[in-house]
Amino acid sequence: MKEKSSFKIDLGDITKHNVGQLKRLNTVIFPVMYNDKFYKDVLDLGELAQLVYFNDIIVGAVCCRVEKGGPPQNPGSVQQSLPSAGFRDKNQKKLYIMTLGCLPRYRRLGVGTKMLDHVFKLCEKIADIEAVYLHVQLGNDSALEFYKKHGFQVTSTVDGYYKRIEPSAAYVLEKVINGVTVAD
Repeated sequence: MKEKSSFKIDLGDITKHNVGQLKRLNTVIFPVMYNDKFYKDVLDLGELAQLVYFNDIIVGAVCCRVEKGGPPQNPGSVQQSLPSAGFRDKNQKKLYIMTLGCLPRYRRLGVGTKMLDHVFKLCEKIADIEAVYLHVQLGNDSALEFYKKHGFQVTSTVDGYYKRIEPSAAYVLEKVINGVTVAD
């Protein structure tokens, strides 16, 4: 393969014309199946949901949502539900990374970093985002290493987070934005 610097990595909107590509990518990249409502809702997220192109080939995607007052009870839903642990109060805002992944052949080429950089830029644009967080399945050591390299910390473990895969537990990883401290 070529040197990293000769690669062209771009982000693009998810539209009704390419949402099928996102669905196919997610079935290859993730052990979790997302329902049709997830893909319908992603179409309304704008910059929060992007495909990633490597030399004009779709190789991955990132999908996020802004949460206020706590993570949702249903992790597969784009819509916010009741507040829960990890938020200082109902007005605190965090950016939740629902999915961030790329095809195995394109890993370690800067694709994931490009998507995370996009997430961090979104945090600068969206008022009052205090942190970015996500779930990583126990045993996914390469993802855990990637996020730690980018300043995320494990803040908790959720047993039974995943319903149809093993291990069913997930780490909650969080990165503080704008110097605000992570709530205990």
